[in-house]
Amino acid sequence: MRKTILLVFLFSLLSVTGMAKGGGITVGVKDAKGGDVGTVKIKSLAAGVELKLNLRGLPPGQHAIHFHQNAKCEAPDFKSAGPHFNPEGKKHGLENPQGAHAGDMLNFTADEKGNAKATIVNKSVNLGTDDHSLYSNGGTALVVHAKADDMKTDPAGNAGDRIACGVIVK
Repeated sequence: MRKTILLVFLFSLLSVTGMAKGGGITVGVKDAKGGDVGTVKIKSLAAGVELKLNLRGLPPGQHAIHFHQNAKCEAPDFKSAGPHFNPEGKKHGLENPQGAHAGDMLNFTADEKGNAKATIVNKSVNLGTDDHSLYSNGGTALVVHAKADDMKTDPAGNAGDRIACGVIVK
């Protein structure tokens, strides 16, 4: 009986430790001047990832947020992040019948003070080791755009300039 209890305890401890180590990451987000815009916590789900946004200093209103192909955030325009993360070569937009990129996500809203706290789920990516992993090819980037994504226009949903960026690497 004691051996069974001890084994259950050790298994539970190993499971929790594994979740803490491999369960998620925190991405620091910067603006074009290198100023701190906040963080995005990315946590693994059974299917996909969950993003918890805690951002500030943004223009009020709706903004697009996407995963981009390269683990680079070079100011002032963050074009170094490359196009949207798109391992399947699909069209852009969650509403596009030929889409969507794996990096496409729902918009979020910054309040009148420029703060945004939101939770977004992306079921098309993961923190694993396959071609849909955000760690693929050395990592990816998380980019905030100036405007909302229209969810259908290729290649980026008419989301406007890239105004903030964070690198996603192991």
